[in-house]
Amino acid sequence: MLKNLLCGKHSLNIEIPQVMGILNVTPDSFSDGGKFSRIDVALKQAEQMITDGATIIDIGGESTRPGAKDVSEQDELARVIPVLEAIKKRFDTIVSIDTSKANVMSEAIHHGAGIINDVRALQNKGCLDAVAQSTDIAICLMHMQGLPRTMQHKPQYQSLISDISSFFQQRITACEEAGISSSRLMLDPGFGFGKSLEQNYSLLAQMNRFQSLNLPILAGLSRKSMIGNLLNREVNERLAGSLATAIIAAQQGAQIIRVHDVKETVDVLKVLQATNIN
Repeated sequence: MLKNLLCGKHSLNIEIPQVMGILNVTPDSFSDGGKFSRIDVALKQAEQMITDGATIIDIGGESTRPGAKDVSEQDELARVIPVLEAIKKRFDTIVSIDTSKANVMSEAIHHGAGIINDVRALQNKGCLDAVAQSTDIAICLMHMQGLPRTMQHKPQYQSLISDISSFFQQRITACEEAGISSSRLMLDPGFGFGKSLEQNYSLLAQMNRFQSLNLPILAGLSRKSMIGNLLNREVNERLAGSLATAIIAAQQGAQIIRVHDVKETVDVLKVLQATNIN
């Protein structure tokens, strides 16, 4: 297993769990849609997350919540690239771009992104070629059954972990055939993306089984409906549940935890790390 993941000009230590802070520059994201659309507000939020301990800022310009509408390439570029440029100009930090569009990936790489985070695992036209142009950008491949508009309509699996593992193996092979080294890849099992409530918690309980693929694992559970539906909590009341899932994910071997609440997550991971005495 890699000890450090190359993310553009940065090297990320993944021997201990790292926190990825979510920066949505969308009007319709499920948790914070519309809050960070202005560049000055987005910069302030990025600064706060970096201060709180995030080692990665993940910028998203298209909501992938269930039922989300598609966003044009032009609109997505207009949302994410100015924010990416502003963050890279002001802060020496790793910036990830959450996108499934090849041209957005290419532009993001050109403007200094260190990670491409794709919920469709580079399956869209041109995406493999877009990330193959660089040799040092990290790529996160996420599993999703179906598409955002329909993915939560009765998702079914023959064997949850085996099916997701098979998907990952197929995408890893596709990347390698496109000239993308597996040393650049990380995997996200896709909590809430085509999984029922029971399947999400089964996935969380067995996430360590993906370690057999010998690639870093990213876990994104923050404020998701799997927490709200279990606890009967609205989005702004899901901090405790989000922290619990972050701890479990780290215990299950996740190296990157993608969250809205950076400071609190960093704190609980520090406590967890202090108890991991060999």
